[in-house]
Amino acid sequence: MESSLNQMKIYKILIGLLGMLLFAVSSAQAQKSIHDEQKEKQWKSMENGPWDFAPDWYYYFLHKDYSGAEKYWKWRGFKSGYHIRFKENKSDVKRIMPTRMTSEETQNQKMKKAESERAYIEELYKEEVARTADRNVDLTYSSFKGDFNQMQESISDGLLFCLKKSKGKMKFQVEQLSKENEVLCADIAYIHKTGVGYELENSKREKAYLEMKKRMETLVSRTAHLVGMAQVYY
Repeated sequence: MESSLNQMKIYKILIGLLGMLLFAVSSAQAQKSIHDEQKEKQWKSMENGPWDFAPDWYYYFLHKDYSGAEKYWKWRGFKSGYHIRFKENKSDVKRIMPTRMTSEETQNQKMKKAESERAYIEELYKEEVARTADRNVDLTYSSFKGDFNQMQESISDGLLFCLKKSKGKMKFQVEQLSKENEVLCADIAYIHKTGVGYELENSKREKAYLEMKKRMETLVSRTAHLVGMAQVYY
């Protein structure tokens, strides 16, 4: 009999503890729900949602400057009374969404500018690489090589003829033309050089070769004139 009474007491204690536990869990969930709702309203107000806070009287008394809370009378018959509403224009803080959007836009503009500058520098680099390759290879000499060789052969044959025809009496004139021809050939050889220290764009090489060609044509003409004199006087 006494054992049965003890068991009943234990059951009552367990039932009581279980009831208290269920009450505590339900209260915690209710508080969590209320707390989450309050946080949600606050975050929406600071982002781009409606300007609203909860609990309203709490923000009116303790965070009026922050929330822009104001009290107003609302007529609802027997339910008339004071209510709280929140005015964003009365708050001493601003939404963070416009600032965040502005910050993101600024960052996007900076990234676009950086990408534009990178593309510009890359283009300059490619142009410089192309110019470097152009300066290190003589692509124009082959267009003048045949004319140069032909004119050099004419000059050599003409000067040699003058020496033989005059039996050395035209040595001075021949040496003068030979020295001028040596300087001309040295200039052409210098223009034709490539590699470190001899970088020259092909457009400039071509212009220089044209000038050398004119000088050589003049030298050929003078040699021909000297040949004519040798034929007449010797």
